[in-house]
Amino acid sequence: MQDPAEISVTLVDGYVDEPAHFGVPPYISTYPRYVAGALVDAGVPQSAITYHTIDALRDERDRWQDVATADLVVYVGGMTVPGKYVGGTPAEPEEVRRIAWTAEGTTLMGGPVRFGVGEENAGATETEREDLDYDFVAKGDVEAAAYDLVHGGLEGFGDRMRDNDEITRWAKQGAFVVEQHPNHPEYLIAEMETSRGCPYRCSFCTEPLYGADPSFRTPDSVVGETEALAEYGLRHFRLGRQADILAYGGDGEAPNPDALRELYGGIREAVPDLGTLHLDNMNPITIVRWPEKSREGIRIIAEHNTPGDTAAFGLESADPVVQEQNNLNVTAEECFRAVKIVNEAGGWRPGGPAASERANGDRETAPNFGSNAARRLPKLLPGINLLHGLQGERRETFEHNREFLQRVYDEGLMVRRVNIRQVMSFEGTEMSDTGADIAHDHKKLFKQYKTEIREEIDNPMLQRVAPPGTVLEDVHLEYHQDGKTFGRQLGTYPLLVAVPGERSLGRVVDVAVTDHGYRSVTGVPYPLDVNDASMDELTAIPGIGRQRAGDVVVDRPYESIPDLENIDQFVTVGSPEGAD
Repeated sequence: MQDPAEISVTLVDGYVDEPAHFGVPPYISTYPRYVAGALVDAGVPQSAITYHTIDALRDERDRWQDVATADLVVYVGGMTVPGKYVGGTPAEPEEVRRIAWTAEGTTLMGGPVRFGVGEENAGATETEREDLDYDFVAKGDVEAAAYDLVHGGLEGFGDRMRDNDEITRWAKQGAFVVEQHPNHPEYLIAEMETSRGCPYRCSFCTEPLYGADPSFRTPDSVVGETEALAEYGLRHFRLGRQADILAYGGDGEAPNPDALRELYGGIREAVPDLGTLHLDNMNPITIVRWPEKSREGIRIIAEHNTPGDTAAFGLESADPVVQEQNNLNVTAEECFRAVKIVNEAGGWRPGGPAASERANGDRETAPNFGSNAARRLPKLLPGINLLHGLQGERRETFEHNREFLQRVYDEGLMVRRVNIRQVMSFEGTEMSDTGADIAHDHKKLFKQYKTEIREEIDNPMLQRVAPPGTVLEDVHLEYHQDGKTFGRQLGTYPLLVAVPGERSLGRVVDVAVTDHGYRSVTGVPYPLDVNDASMDELTAIPGIGRQRAGDVVVDRPYESIPDLENIDQFVTVGSPEGAD
C-alpha cells in the first residue's frame, strides 16, 4: 500500500454481539474504535478515516461513495450469540459482500476472534470464516491486522493478536470515531474492555479462545480511554468486555478490591458528569470462593456505578447432570449464595438511609417531588443466564431451573434479569451438533417452560425490583406501537418502558413505573403536572382508575396535589424547572 499519510480509509461497522461484548446500537463496540486507533498509530491521518454503521449505509445511499473510493475499506462484524435488537440491525451476508464488491481499494474483514459471517445476521456458526470476496480476512485481531497492513504493506498482513500496550495507545487514538456514529452523543454507550480470556472451560463458551489466562488492562489504560471518549462527547460507559469483573487486576480468579477501587474511582474522577456506568459479567464461583473480598469489591462497584446495573451470572443450568457434562463451574446452591451476597452488598437504592450511609451523599440521592422521595432502581443486582441444548439436558433439567428461580424469589431476593436462550455451537468449543439436536428435540418443552418462567418468576420479580413509583431516569423514546411510545434507558439490559400516547421520538424523559409486564414496565412521565396530565396518564396511576381521573380533570386547576391514594408519588403542581 502507499504511504500511510496519503491513505483514505472507510470503516464499516456491521455490529458484533459476543457473550462479553455488545456492539449493536445504542452500544458501540471496541472493534471500530480500536481499528481507527491502530490506523492512526500506523500513520493514517485522523481526518482520512471515515466511519459508517451498516444502518447508516442503508439509510443514506450517498454514503456508499465512501466505500467505493477509499484506498482501504475495513469491515468489522460477527455475532456469536443470538439476539433480538431494537436499536440496529446487524449486517446480512449479502450486504457484507456488497461492501467488498463496491470497494475499489483494498478490503479487510474482521471481528470477534476466529469468528465471522455465516448465514444469519452475518453471525458465525463456523469458526472458519468465508472470505466473501475480501482481499484480507483477519483471523486474529482485526485491529492488529489493520495496523500491520498499513504499517508493513501488503506483505505485513498476519493473523496475530494485539497486546495491551497497543490497546492502551489505540483506544485513545481511536476515540474520535464515536463522533461519526448516528447516535452520538446522547444515545450512545461505549463498550469498555478490561480483560480477555477465562481460566474456566465451559463446553459451549467462546471466551477461553482468547486465552486460558486472562489478560488485564491496567486501570490507567481503561481510565485513559474513558477520558478520551468523554473528550469526544460520550457520557455513557459499560465495562462489559470481561469474563468476570470481580477478578479484575488479580490472578484471574481471586478478587482484587484495590484494583477495582482504582478502576472505578479513576473513571468517576475522569468523567465526574457521566450518565451511565454499568458492567456485565460476574462469575458467581468467585463470590462463593472468596466471599469477603467479593463483598468488598461489590460494595466498591455499587458506590461508583449508576442505578440499574446488572451483574450477569452464568449459571447456565441448575441440573447437576448438565453441570458435570459441560464443565460448568458453579452449582445451583453456590449460585444462590452468590445471588444473596450481591443483594446484600449491592442491592440498595439511591436516596434511602442505607444509600446515604454507603454512598456518602452520592449526587444521585432522589429529589423530593410531592410528599415522598422518588424511588430509584437498586444499584447492582445479579442477572441469571440459563442455557438450553447443552449436553446431558433432559426433562428434569427444566424442573431444576424452575426450582432454583422459585427459591430465589421465595427467599425475598432480587434478580434484575433472567436470560433464557438456546445454545449456538462453535468449532473450538466442546459443543458439537449435539447442542442443536437437543434444542430441537426439546423445542416444545422449552417453549412451555419459558412461558412459565415469564409468568411465574419474571413478572412478580419485576414488581419487586421496580415497584410502582420507581423512577427511571433518562428514558430515550424509540418507537410507537398500539397508541403508546416505547423507550429504554442506556445501560446493561435496560427495561423496555411503555408510556401512554404517541410522543416525539428521540426525546429523553424521566418515567415513574405504574405497571409491569413480564420483562417490561409501563409508566408515566415523572413528575406529572396534575393540571396538564392527560386522562390516559392519570388513569395509569395505580388506584386512580378512569372515573377518578375524570374527576381530577374536571376539577382542575389545582393549587396543591389532590388528596387521592398514591397520586402524590407521581404528580406535582407545576413541573420543576427544566423538566422534560
